Amino acid sequence: MNRNSRGTVTCGLVVTGLLTAVGCSGADTATTGGSPVDAARLKLTPTTPAAQGPVAKVNWLLEDEPDSLDLDSQGSSAGRVVLTNVCERLYQLQPDMTVKPFLAEKATTPDGKTLVLKIRSGVTFHDGSKLTADDVLWSLKRHADPDMEQSDEFTNVSTMTKTGADEITVRFKQPDALFTKALAGDAGIVWNKEQVEKAGKEFGTPGQGDACSGPYELTGWKSGDSITIRAYDGYWGERPLTKEVVFRWASDSALVNALKTGAADGTFAESPNTASALRDAKGLSQYYGPSTATLDLIPTERGGLKDPRVRRAVSLTLDRAGIAKSGYGGLVQPWASPVGSGAWGYAKPEFAAAQKQLAAGAPASPDADDIAEAKKLVKEAGAPSAPIVIGTDASQGRTVVANALRAALQRIGLKGEIKTVPTTQFEEFYSDPQARTGIDVLVGDWYISKSDPMGFYDNGLSDSSNNWIGFKDAAYDKKVHQALSTLDDAQRAALAIDVQKRFTDAAVWIPVAQVPSVLVLNSRLTGAPASQAYLYYPWAAGLGARKG
Repeated sequence: MNRNSRGTVTCGLVVTGLLTAVGCSGADTATTGGSPVDAARLKLTPTTPAAQGPVAKVNWLLEDEPDSLDLDSQGSSAGRVVLTNVCERLYQLQPDMTVKPFLAEKATTPDGKTLVLKIRSGVTFHDGSKLTADDVLWSLKRHADPDMEQSDEFTNVSTMTKTGADEITVRFKQPDALFTKALAGDAGIVWNKEQVEKAGKEFGTPGQGDACSGPYELTGWKSGDSITIRAYDGYWGERPLTKEVVFRWASDSALVNALKTGAADGTFAESPNTASALRDAKGLSQYYGPSTATLDLIPTERGGLKDPRVRRAVSLTLDRAGIAKSGYGGLVQPWASPVGSGAWGYAKPEFAAAQKQLAAGAPASPDADDIAEAKKLVKEAGAPSAPIVIGTDASQGRTVVANALRAALQRIGLKGEIKTVPTTQFEEFYSDPQARTGIDVLVGDWYISKSDPMGFYDNGLSDSSNNWIGFKDAAYDKKVHQALSTLDDAQRAALAIDVQKRFTDAAVWIPVAQVPSVLVLNSRLTGAPASQAYLYYPWAAGLGARKG
C-alpha cells in the first residue's frame, strides 16, 4: 500500500501515525527555540533502551481523533497507533523492520504459489473466546472484500481455505513475494468474527468492543475526549509493563505545550518541525528511527521536466542538505532513492551499498562539477523556455523545497515558478490528474507500508497511475514483475537494486530526503520502538519506567 491516506509524510512520519497526517505544523525552528540537527550525523535506531519497571498510566498524544477503529473500513494512522496495541496480525513487523510469523505460528511454502499457515494455539480474544482458524479465514475474507481498505493486497490470491483444525492454505495465481509482508500489516489482523458480526455497522465506533487478541484491550472511547486501553489480564504472551494508556489528540502548539508541561508523556511526532520545537525541552527525550518515508519531487508529463536529462540535471543541482537544515531542522536526511531505509527489511548491507552508489546523481550539496554536468545535460536536451511550474502548499517544509528547486533551476539556466495552493487542494494533486494539469512538478512525499523496496517500484510501471511522467521501459516492467514474484530474499534484493537504478537513472521521481520516524518521550519512560514499526507493532507493550 502506498502513501495510505497520509496527507504529509513530508512533514514527518509519526504523530498520527507516521503516515497519516493532513498537514505540517509549520513551526519554525528559529521561533520555537529548537536547535537544528546535523542531518549527516542523525543516527537512526529502531528501538529505545529496554524498560526496567512498571508504570500505572501513560498519557499519549495523537494528532487527530480516529474516525474509526475498524481498520478495514477506515485505515487512518491515528486509529492504527491505538489499535496496533490491541489487535494482532498473522505476521508481525519488528522494530528493526524485519517480519516474522506471529498469530501464524508457522508458515510453509510447499511450492511458489502456496502458503500454509499454522495458527497459534492458546490465544484468546478479549471476550475470553478462543481464536480459531475459522476466525482467521473469516478475517482474511473480510480484508479481501472489494469494499475494504486492504482488498488490493489480495488481487493475486486465487483461494483461501481451511485445510486443518488449525491450518489455513492460501493459493496464488502466481508467486507473491509481498503477501506475507501485507499480513504483517492491516491485511493480517485477526478479528473475532462473532463480535464483529454482533456489532454490525457500529463496529469500530465509540461504545463498541475491539474484537481482538492483543496485549491491551479497548476499555473506553469518549468521543471528542479520549480513548483508553488497558493491559489484558488473559493475554497469551508477555504482559505489558504499562497498565493503562490514555490517548488524547492535539496538534501544532497545543501538542508541543502538552508535552512540555508534562500533561502528555509521549507521541510519535508527525512533523520534524514539531520535533525540532521540542528538542531543547527539559524532561523529554527524542529518538529517531528508520522509516520508509521520503520527500520527493514528482514530475508530470506536462512539459518542463519531460526530458529525463533535465530531470537528472535538477537532481544534480538540488541542495538537499540546505533543505534538510532550513526546512526540517536537520531532522530529515539527504537521500538518493525514493524509498527510506526502513524498507530494508532484508539484505540491509546490499541496499545500503546501492544507496551510496546512487548518491553521485543526487548529491547532498552540489559542487562545481555537478553543476557543470547538469548544464551540459540541459544543453543536450534543449533547454525549455517556459517556466517550470512547481506545485506546493504553504507549509514550511514544502515552501523551502519549492524555493530550493527554483534556485536549482536558476543555476542551470532554467526558470521556476511556484504555485502555492491550500493544503486540501494540494492533496488533490495526488489523486486527480486534472488537478495536475497546471503544474510540471509536485513537492511531494511518499511512504510504503511494507518493509521491502519492491513495495514502491510498481509506481514506475508503464500502466501505474502514479507514473505521472509517462515513463515507459519494457525491461523495467519485466524486472519489477519478476521481483514481485521472487520469494528468495537474496534474489529479490538483486532484482530490486537493478530496478532501483533504472528508476533513478531515468529520474522518474527526484528523491530529496528520507524522513525518519520521531519518538518524543518523557525522559522517565523508555522501551517503545522508534522505527516506523510502531504503526504495526504493539509499541506500548514494551513501554515502562526507565528505572526499576
